[in-house]
Amino acid sequence: MRSAWSHLRSPILVPVRTGILGGTFDPIHLAHLHAAETAMHQANLDRLLFIPAGDPWQKRDRRVSAPHHRVAMVDLAISEGPGFELDRQEIERVGPTYTIDTLQTFPESEDLYLLMGADAALGFDTWHQADLVLERAGVLVVPRPGADSTAAVDWIPGARLLDMAPLGVSSTLIRAMARCGRPFRYLVPGAVHEYIVANNLYPEGENDDMVEQTTTEESSS
Repeated sequence: MRSAWSHLRSPILVPVRTGILGGTFDPIHLAHLHAAETAMHQANLDRLLFIPAGDPWQKRDRRVSAPHHRVAMVDLAISEGPGFELDRQEIERVGPTYTIDTLQTFPESEDLYLLMGADAALGFDTWHQADLVLERAGVLVVPRPGADSTAAVDWIPGARLLDMAPLGVSSTLIRAMARCGRPFRYLVPGAVHEYIVANNLYPEGENDDMVEQTTTEESSS
């Protein structure tokens, strides 16, 4: 028999499960999208936010494409991804981009999961306020060729390794290929390739902003 007070009961609220994939996305590529889709499935996420960095403090040794170009490429790349969303907050923020500042903009009731390349995970101790990052978000480690994924997971308390194909694709590689005149059409979504070509983002022969891959906060981007 239904209680006369049953209509006053508060509904059970299930926390939103949000994945966060940050980076310079210069450019965004298929490895980013594969990691995002895998995280959505394996971590049972409700949504996956792509957050382009505004002023990536660990990449100040090279020039980064203008924010509006990087945002446009992300927007094009995720347009057909179920649950994929573009978050512009770091682009719009003044000053250096720190992950902890971004995490603290979300309500406490929201469960956050930070996607992190294995190479970046191995350098997690260099992150700004790394201990606070772990207090606010879980970590999903993305396997990367050449990086010890097991060691990366062991390095970060509570981290989980995504079971996915480790793709040997990076933004650094794509920029280098573009500047050498090598084809990279099938390493990025078609619309992103067209945008890069139309805007001549990585001019052939120009290489003054190339850097080696490092184990820093945004090395997977």
